Amino acid sequence: YENQKQILGWLDFDDLIIRARDLLNDPTVAAWVLYRLDGGIDHILVDEAQDTSPEQWQVIERLAQEFTSGEGAHDDEHPRTIFVVGDKKQSIYSFQGADPAEFDRMRDEFAARLDGSQTPLQPLELEYSFRSSDAILRVVDACFKLRPDTDFEHHIAFNSDLPGRVDLWPVIEPTPKAEEGDWYDPVDRLSEMHHTVHLARMIADQIKRMIATGATIPDKKGPDGVYSQRKVRAGDFLILVQRRSDLFQEIIRACKAADLPIAGADRLKVGAELAVRDLAALLNFLSTPEDSLSLATVLRSPLFGWSEQSLFDLAHRRTVPLLWQALRDRGEEYPETMSVLADLMSQTDFLRPFDLIERILTRHNGRAKLLSRLGSEAEDGINALLSQALAFERSSVPSLTGFLVWMETDDLEIKRQMDSAEDRIRVMTVHGSKGLEAPIVIMPDTGKRMRPSAPAILDADGVPLWTGPSADMPDTVADKRNALADRQMEERQRLLYVAMTRAEKWLIVAAAGDLDKAGETWYQTIEAGMNSVGAVPKDFLIGQGLQYSHGDWGGDVQDKPDAKEPISGELETIFATNAPDTEPESRTLSPSDLGGAKALPGEAGLDEEAAKARGLAIHALLEHLPNHPPSDWERAARHILDLTEAGAGDLSLLSEASSVLKSEHLTPVFSPNALVEVSITAQLGEDRLHGTIDRLIVEQDRVLAIDFKTNAVVPKSPEMIPEGLLRQMGAYAHALAQIYPDKTIETALLWTKTAELVRLPQELVNAALHRAHAS
Repeated sequence: YENQKQILGWLDFDDLIIRARDLLNDPTVAAWVLYRLDGGIDHILVDEAQDTSPEQWQVIERLAQEFTSGEGAHDDEHPRTIFVVGDKKQSIYSFQGADPAEFDRMRDEFAARLDGSQTPLQPLELEYSFRSSDAILRVVDACFKLRPDTDFEHHIAFNSDLPGRVDLWPVIEPTPKAEEGDWYDPVDRLSEMHHTVHLARMIADQIKRMIATGATIPDKKGPDGVYSQRKVRAGDFLILVQRRSDLFQEIIRACKAADLPIAGADRLKVGAELAVRDLAALLNFLSTPEDSLSLATVLRSPLFGWSEQSLFDLAHRRTVPLLWQALRDRGEEYPETMSVLADLMSQTDFLRPFDLIERILTRHNGRAKLLSRLGSEAEDGINALLSQALAFERSSVPSLTGFLVWMETDDLEIKRQMDSAEDRIRVMTVHGSKGLEAPIVIMPDTGKRMRPSAPAILDADGVPLWTGPSADMPDTVADKRNALADRQMEERQRLLYVAMTRAEKWLIVAAAGDLDKAGETWYQTIEAGMNSVGAVPKDFLIGQGLQYSHGDWGGDVQDKPDAKEPISGELETIFATNAPDTEPESRTLSPSDLGGAKALPGEAGLDEEAAKARGLAIHALLEHLPNHPPSDWERAARHILDLTEAGAGDLSLLSEASSVLKSEHLTPVFSPNALVEVSITAQLGEDRLHGTIDRLIVEQDRVLAIDFKTNAVVPKSPEMIPEGLLRQMGAYAHALAQIYPDKTIETALLWTKTAELVRLPQELVNAALHRAHAS
């Protein structure tokens, strides 16, 4: 494994942790790394600390050392904090390296390190449970107080008056071993009367009966403190097992047989999914048409939906060796099948595996056919197959044969997101339910389990020891094996705690088969706990069990049963109606972008961008220099030009601007009464105008809009002014007329090159604006 990672240049998650730890412990670079990190870390938060492995703790420990070191400690204004959240009772991931003993060790380590400082360690216990009813918590407390090896705290229900219930169904007795049947019977199928099958059917029947008869659970707390009731739904049920054994599969099978909405398995092997196997059979046939078994498989699948009799008729009556030859010879009898196969076979050599599968699923309606037969849970397997096809194409030549070989050797397992399973029954392992909750939790897998067995090779402080038979095992090896088994049994009890505390209001416990003579099964632990809290006998469908209840379950039922409306195949009329014509959205126009030329023919020298930058620079000078005395104009101009794209130090621009500002006939333009850089907006037909006027002079009975122009060639008369400039001034006049309807609107251009102010005839600019609007 290590060799393959080296060859491929890959790192797994454990590698990342170990290399980060080694980096922080390497004397050649650790001090520098910690110094660099020390400047950016103020707070360390460790969540789910009970599942933190020793290697992960070593990384945290090295980072936290800098918090209390001399130069690394911050002052009082920037305090540093370490916040660790964890619950040892929920440490159930030892297979990932989690060790609850490390939690205690690190707590003591931090306490000793922070002892005597201004911020000592503050260990706090959160005894409140914000999920479960008091009835469930009392049974949980009782179960674990009865175990002398458990350090268990008392729970406090945050919703102390929330009604709750714990039911213990009687154990289904084990069925005798069935006699061997015929040689052709499947060897892995349980008998119809097997106790596991009986329990699975009983669970499905109970759920169906509860939904059908309108069983209720507490819902919302009213102003009077009484909880209302609502009817049970399929999504309220969470069924938890210890492992994916026969019981796990039988429960799913029984719920499907009872027509109950179920989300399927929480983990699925992609290659074992029926939908994936049907698609793989079709791909095998397309790759090798001589594969008659794959063709027969796919014809019977939902993709083609042949009956057993139709397939037998084709196969039994054929006179040629291959099934594909027989189908092709009788193609006129099966036009739909031949049409699909002919299309796919014509594309097989040209499409990548992903495209070919997508063609099957979409063009030929394969996805809908598979889901209609296998249920919505089949979609996860189909999507995973598509993802695998994309992954294969990223790393290999996208050939169909290569993909099929890769599928056979790949054992992909995906975890389905059961927390978003909509209104469906969820079945999963306790490990997979960590962090989830449900109003009703059923625990059927509480019977006898063998004590954990030690591995063939034990790790004794880095020394591998072969265990061998118990009778021949040395005491040292036996002690280590027994210690390992004890730790695994302790984790199994923590797993029981996690399972019981997933329930919000109703916990149902069941078992089938033998119980343990030593009383170590989950069923016996819960039974003893319920007896200690005063559970009363209760008659269930299969006999007498126990029930412990809390609160009033007789509140008013607020909701009504869901009435499923029949689904018709007709679309609403809106889908057959053409969409209305869209109204053109109004445009936002700038007066300077109404079209037309902006300069006279013959202007040369600067390109358009440079001329624009030069104009902006002169505009900036004319705007800001009047705020300074003339003696400071050169200094101010250098600063202003530094901020423009025209470039610093071009004092020719200052010369042009100065000649304008010093012209006596232009004094009113630059007087304090003139408005500078005035933003305006107005309606122009269906469009909206937004612009900025360089200078605006508002008097008693008239308004004069002035725009600065830096053209190199100045027109000799208003009639020679470029069309674009006339349109711009016409837009200003149009906007100002809406703002000042009782004043005379005038416009003028100030040519900076000649310091000349030219007033524009109103009819001239109005005609130009009309041409712009018409175009």
